[in-house]
Amino acid sequence: MKLGVWIVRPEAESLGSLVAEGLGGRLFTPQAAPNRALFAEAFPTCSHWILIMAAGIAVRYLQGLVFDKKSDPAVVVVDEAGRFAVPLLGGHEAGANRLAYRVAELLGAAPVITTATEALKRLVVGVGCRRGVSAERIDAAIRAGLVSVSREAGDIREVATIDLKAHEPGLRQWCEQNEVPLRIVPRSVIAARPWATEPSAWVEENAGVVGVCEPCALVATFRGQLILPKMALDGVAVAIVEDGR
Repeated sequence: MKLGVWIVRPEAESLGSLVAEGLGGRLFTPQAAPNRALFAEAFPTCSHWILIMAAGIAVRYLQGLVFDKKSDPAVVVVDEAGRFAVPLLGGHEAGANRLAYRVAELLGAAPVITTATEALKRLVVGVGCRRGVSAERIDAAIRAGLVSVSREAGDIREVATIDLKAHEPGLRQWCEQNEVPLRIVPRSVIAARPWATEPSAWVEENAGVVGVCEPCALVATFRGQLILPKMALDGVAVAIVEDGR
């Protein structure tokens, strides 16, 4: 992946630098005019782009540069406050959806996925686990949870977990193997929304929040309903939320 990060205002340079450094990309700063002409020249040189600007500006920037979804670069738009990461071009084919989740994880932003395949998948699985739990144990817990609510792995839109588990190898391995994006929820967000059917003293002592899997899954949905409360199996806790239509 060759990543370019483009900003249109000097005020966004600190955010652009953070994104470029965090994801291994090159930051293009607005040091010369016109920006649109310079962007058109640079656009074919990168396979992935993060545009830190309003969506309307991004659309105008891309005018006349888009030809074929099989060859166009992936484009993700991020607002200057770093709140949302929106795949604008190449969601599936070029990997913009995956890039949006990476940006969201880095910034604590919300990935806004609009492609039909993901929109039709209504399940978010919240996961909490002991340190070092294997992908196999995570798989067993998730599949047991799915069976209990008569759902399938193909119904999962994303897995959500707390930031403390962002780099848990087994969890990341499971998500990669099953091609399911991983949503990272900051502890501060969970603390503000402590949605747990049975608060856990152990989790509160070790993570500073009263629950992980249930609040993570609920935070990651828009109109979610908890269809599987916390279920623990061999060091892995899962909860399943079904998003409303």
